[in-house]
Amino acid sequence: MKKAVYPGSFDPFSNGHLDIVKRASKMFDEIHILVSHNIAKKTNFTSEERVNLIKKCVSTLKNVVVKTYDGLVVNYCKENDISIIVRGLRNYNDYEAEFNLFQYNKDIAPKVETILLLPTTKNQFVSSSAIKELVQFDCDISKYVPKEIIEDITLKFKNKA
Repeated sequence: MKKAVYPGSFDPFSNGHLDIVKRASKMFDEIHILVSHNIAKKTNFTSEERVNLIKKCVSTLKNVVVKTYDGLVVNYCKENDISIIVRGLRNYNDYEAEFNLFQYNKDIAPKVETILLLPTTKNQFVSSSAIKELVQFDCDISKYVPKEIIEDITLKFKNKA
């Protein structure tokens, strides 16, 4: 069985993330969406909230597992017999960060490979920070986040204002 992991903070989960998951789920027997802890980011949703939001969005994808993990992604891979890390790549800044991360991951876990998926045109510019800002200004976010979680996201960021 070929398994892959798609890690990220997913705060919040977007249509761009969902697009990557759907495409990866066709490439692998099992895809793990891993809500991971990023020490450089302050999250708005708890890990448990993010897992639950993502589960709402991927409930029809039978080969997708959603989990949380506080350690290194490559250690999760080792613990779960996963040989592929899937990453989305929107722009050059993402490329630079992913290139550096790849080097560390390869050094720590030489058998784990990383594949990069490019966004579709409609998701190329979608970002968590833009979604948060749009909610603050009462804009429609339905083009950018799965319909299953629009209300959850809107309530969270409206309450933070």
